[in-house]
Amino acid sequence: MIIEKLLKDYFFHCMYEKNLNPKTLRAYASDIEQFKTFKNIESMDINDVNKEVLKEYIQHLYTLDLKPKSIKRKLATLKAFFNHLEFEEIILVTPFRKMRISIKEQKILPKTIHMNNIKKLFKFVYKIKLNHKNFNSFAYKVIVRDIAILEFLFATGLRVSEVSNLKYTNIDLNSGNVRVIGKGNKERTIQICDAEVRMALKEYFSLFKDEIYKNKWIFINRLGNKFTEQSISNMIKKYQQAANINQYLTPHMFRHSFATMLLEEGVDIRYIQGMLGHASISTTQIYTQINMKQQRKILATKHPRRNLQFLA
Repeated sequence: MIIEKLLKDYFFHCMYEKNLNPKTLRAYASDIEQFKTFKNIESMDINDVNKEVLKEYIQHLYTLDLKPKSIKRKLATLKAFFNHLEFEEIILVTPFRKMRISIKEQKILPKTIHMNNIKKLFKFVYKIKLNHKNFNSFAYKVIVRDIAILEFLFATGLRVSEVSNLKYTNIDLNSGNVRVIGKGNKERTIQICDAEVRMALKEYFSLFKDEIYKNKWIFINRLGNKFTEQSISNMIKKYQQAANINQYLTPHMFRHSFATMLLEEGVDIRYIQGMLGHASISTTQIYTQINMKQQRKILATKHPRRNLQFLA
């Protein structure tokens, strides 16, 4: 069977049967397209795509100066494709079964926001709100919305995609419970316990409730449509620059800061894993490496041994 048709069928399977999210589908589509164009693989019979062909493709990916993470993702897409073919009995066995592939990634520690910059950012946006005279203006509604999003990001540690895709039915402003649909359509609940954060969300909701009820998304733009991930990123960048914060801020840095600060407060890593929605504890453990840097700083500056002198 010609591989091009099988790839189309597989993509249909990912979209309608596995119900993968649009972001994952875009990545799969890109990976599949790249594989199809390598040495006209799309016109080959599937049984001719053996491990030797795949080895050539892996070597080709390395020539493209891609990051190890990107190469791993592209191969994971192919592995999933061939596993699907084996499961459907289109091929007898996936060629990946007898391949040993080890791609080492350089561990990059998550970037967090300095606490001073968090304080500076919130102080700046709340000052803008306080200086507004016309509470009925759209400009006032925008700053209330933006504060609600910033507070929400910092309070929950949600992924920016999870924040953007929240619907009003997912959040109970009275109890503070937020039902999140995360990666792989896995559901978890996180609670907003801070009274000021809930107050910010309630004020936002009171100003936008008609648009929210109409369009279902909890965070919306001036047209009443969903406030996208890119819009959230642009909003944060706007306030970062206006507040003269030298550190470049992204939505995901709020998530990293959320996890790291909880760890520094002694919260068990498994609780943090649940709140972040990580499938594996190994994903969450990267934050312990950041905490080790903090531990070193504390022991170097706070341990009582530094004040003891025993040598003459």
